[in-house]
Amino acid sequence: MDSISKSFEQKEEEEQSLQKTNQSFEEFLSTLPRDYGWTPLFDCYLYQGCWYYPFFLRGVIAAQQHFEAQPTDIFICSVPKSGTTWLKAVAFAIVTREKYSDLSSHPLLSTMPHECIPFLEVDVVGKEHTNQTAEVPLLATHIPYHSLPKSIISGGCKIVYIYRDPKDAFVSLWHFTSKLTPKDATHISLEEALELFCKGVSYYGPYWDHVLSFWKARKEAPQRMLFLAYEEMRKDPLPCVKNLADFMGQPFSVEEENEGVPQKIVDLCSFENLSDLDVNKKGKHRPENAAGIENRAFFRKGMIGDWQSHLTPDMAERLDQITREKFGGTDLPSYVSD
Repeated sequence: MDSISKSFEQKEEEEQSLQKTNQSFEEFLSTLPRDYGWTPLFDCYLYQGCWYYPFFLRGVIAAQQHFEAQPTDIFICSVPKSGTTWLKAVAFAIVTREKYSDLSSHPLLSTMPHECIPFLEVDVVGKEHTNQTAEVPLLATHIPYHSLPKSIISGGCKIVYIYRDPKDAFVSLWHFTSKLTPKDATHISLEEALELFCKGVSYYGPYWDHVLSFWKARKEAPQRMLFLAYEEMRKDPLPCVKNLADFMGQPFSVEEENEGVPQKIVDLCSFENLSDLDVNKKGKHRPENAAGIENRAFFRKGMIGDWQSHLTPDMAERLDQITREKFGGTDLPSYVSD
């Protein structure tokens, strides 16, 4: 009976602690600048210069307070809808290629990439177990560089950052958030979304500031940060895969080169192959929480220049003007459509 009583008391204490934490977080939210979100489900809140939905902000703060990175950790970083899913698949295939040399039974054929590499602010913080191991030292995050946990910045961790034409990132994000909108609610219009995006109010936005936060950090420590442009990977993936393997300390051997292993990884992780797999057409990622979404939502077109089918010339020019102002003076692609 004593053990049962202790168990009930422990559970009650945990529930009270959780209630206090939730109340404290809600009180903290009320102090932050607030704006409309891209779905009717949540508003966005400004924290350390970046806009978040409450679910993710809670994880960001927890990561800043509690996460301790290891020097061997490798972080996949990005603005949402910039090629994260694809890069996760490629990175996972590279570091596990010895274990999964038989590609006919590779985990990526039956597991979506987001299940293979956990997100720091969602899957790792507050969890007793993650699928991150010394064998797979990969973690992902959308947190901008200046808000990363101090242990990542000071611990010598390697960072792989992928970015994309802001116009394509915007259109992809608009389509993605439509999947988050309840069927009985009105999805935000493209024009409304553009207004918010240009103000910087978007999922982990402003987009341009996010990219620049990592670009500036790379200038200070180029040996620990690799920048990848989505467009370059899409047009010529093989050199990018080899470059990524070298950077992660997993270079392909002469034997692997002769056996065509790099190209096999390119083929396995191609957008066309991944998007055609049953696992990425069915099922739901994180079905148990507020970040749950159907797997197919992560695979739409993956096209370069798809924005041309959605944006008017004036809309494109508005985004281009911000890109000129923000990326001017850097070695980042201009992404200006003229």
